[in-house]
Amino acid sequence: MAYKISDACVSCGACAAECPVGAISEGDSMYVIDADTCVECGACAEVCPVGAPQAE
Repeated sequence: MAYKISDACVSCGACAAECPVGAISEGDSMYVIDADTCVECGACAEVCPVGAPQAE
């Protein structure tokens, strides 16, 4: 089950910098995770200051 970024995202970019497979990119209003690329490691959730990345 891939991670998804919730509306709590503040677009700080911490998650994208931490993703080992480059599954996270900047969207129009917040960062988004490509579910097909996500390896479910949780690295993004560990560094997010607002807890936006969550397992689906």
